[in-house]
Amino acid sequence: MTNLAALLLAIAIVALVLEMLRRKKLREKYATLWLFVGALTVVLAAFPHLLNVAADLVGVQLPSNLLFILSILLLLGVCLHLSWELSGVEDETRTLAEEVAILRTQIERISNLPTSTKSQESDSD
Repeated sequence: MTNLAALLLAIAIVALVLEMLRRKKLREKYATLWLFVGALTVVLAAFPHLLNVAADLVGVQLPSNLLFILSILLLLGVCLHLSWELSGVEDETRTLAEEVAILRTQIERISNLPTSTKSQESDSD
């Protein structure tokens, strides 16, 4: 019964990720990671003895400990990747804010020119 619940949960994860992809709520580069996790969960739920085999190969006494270790490593990887993405977005935001400030200053400078100067500038264009 436990394997059936895990299998249904894994299938639900894969279906949710695919639906989010279809509705463009999740980008492809993130969806691949979650589809991989969902597929691996489906395989482990369908064949629970594979976790025992993997635990024996790695030298972990309890298969659940191996699952927890892998989950923690996966979450650390996701956190590191999202921190990297956030750093890039912060740099882009700062650049855009600087460009907006420059443009705003130019607009204010143009709007503060006397009317005769404005008409001379438009005539020279």
